[in-house]
Amino acid sequence: MSAAIATSIQGRYGSRAEISDSFGEIVVDVGPADWIDALSFARSKGYEFFDWLTGVDEPPDGFSVVAHVFDPVKMAHLLIRTRVPRADPRLPTATGVFRGADWHERETFEMFGVIFDGHPDLRPLLLPDGFEGHPLRKDFVLAARVAKAWPGAKEPGESDHGSPSRRKMLPPGVPADWAGGPAVQEEGDG
Repeated sequence: MSAAIATSIQGRYGSRAEISDSFGEIVVDVGPADWIDALSFARSKGYEFFDWLTGVDEPPDGFSVVAHVFDPVKMAHLLIRTRVPRADPRLPTATGVFRGADWHERETFEMFGVIFDGHPDLRPLLLPDGFEGHPLRKDFVLAARVAKAWPGAKEPGESDHGSPSRRKMLPPGVPADWAGGPAVQEEGDG
């Protein structure tokens, strides 16, 4: 862990930043109000290479937004994180600090529903037109798992070739009370 950047961050943000270590890399957690300033400060300290930005769904409270930046001179990595509430997941855009954040913010908006205020073109990037929902949220129902039977056996010896039938279960990711789910089949029905 680079003591210099950790000391600089602690000196600038004090108790507003929590610094930790993750597998030998520095992780800085800041509040949403310090998000852009923390990215700008890291850039001013040599972390000039923007690598990636993504979201992490952490129910029930909200989402973490994580950016990975890199200092090519010191060969040092830095993760900067913040949390936004599920009810109103908003952050200011980082495109003014790192132009490369544009694509990553669009993807995070589309997959998690995090809105990046001030983004120059916050529109869908990967999903087909008319797609509803945010597929990387943990509460997103994976309808394809209901529409098509789950492939393969779950245990050795279990197959569609004469083995004893078991109670059919909904596939992973499909809530038990989901109205579009298949009828649950009881033992001996198969």
